[in-house]
Amino acid sequence: MASRCELLLICVLSLFSALAHSKTLKRDVKALNEIKASLGWRVVYSWVGDDPCGDGDLPPWSGVTCSTQGDYRVVTELEVYAVSIVGPFPIAVTNLLDLTRLDLHNNKLTGPIPPQIGRLKRLKVLNLRWNKLQDVIPPEIGELKRLTHLYLSFNSFKGEIPKELAALPELRYLYLQENRLIGRIPAELGTLQNLRHLDVGNNHLVGTIRELIRFDGSFPALRNLYLNNNYLSGGIPAQLSNLTNLEIVYLSYNKFIGNIPFAIAHIPKLTYLYLDHNQFTGRIPDAFYKHPFLKEMYIEGNMFKSGVNPIGTHKVLEVSDADFAV
Repeated sequence: MASRCELLLICVLSLFSALAHSKTLKRDVKALNEIKASLGWRVVYSWVGDDPCGDGDLPPWSGVTCSTQGDYRVVTELEVYAVSIVGPFPIAVTNLLDLTRLDLHNNKLTGPIPPQIGRLKRLKVLNLRWNKLQDVIPPEIGELKRLTHLYLSFNSFKGEIPKELAALPELRYLYLQENRLIGRIPAELGTLQNLRHLDVGNNHLVGTIRELIRFDGSFPALRNLYLNNNYLSGGIPAQLSNLTNLEIVYLSYNKFIGNIPFAIAHIPKLTYLYLDHNQFTGRIPDAFYKHPFLKEMYIEGNMFKSGVNPIGTHKVLEVSDADFAV
């Protein structure tokens, strides 16, 4: 009788054998070869052969991950980043209907994201940050119901943040910073039950925090809220303390006014609070200085009464990609 180890080895070998002898779906072969024809030499030189999933002695193309579905292999991940891809978003990507991860970050892609992006129903991670993409964020992204991570930061997107993003029930991380977005942040985003990180900093957004959290039970899982470097106004409502999972609140460089509510000091895990360069007044309640987790509170550039002190040493807050690894 074969041992468990022998049975496991047989299963693994069978899996590799099936992967090796399965044919790659023609749809995916055609799409990847169209993409190959449109990319620069830095990518193409390592994409050898016609089959992106590998053929015979040829390995799969760099950045392409495939899996077996029935009698065929399909492309499930495409990661081609930091290779200076120049030109429009490769529309053939939207024919890779089994993609779960699309990562084209840190290239030189231009123009809009095509509305056909909504065809990628299995997509979980969409990373297009650090490009030169333009136009509006397509509302069709709201059709990607399995999406957990959306990175569109450091581009030139304009227009308003589409309310359709609130239709992504699995979304955990939403990065929209460093664009040219205008209008109000949709309060509907507060209905996202799994959203942990929201960054809309460095845009041209207006409105108030009160409007943003106006729905009961808004942002139940939110840990990090980045609203910095916009044109937001009004005061900090005491209701912000209802977001009990908040750890980072980054409000710097806006037009906020008024006193800092005592209730905010009762957010149990609040660790970083950035209030600097607004128009806040009055005193900061003593409870902030007794908070067990609050490491840094920046207050300069406001109109607080004398004697109000910061907490911690002022430095640029940098959150590494590793902190939000998938």
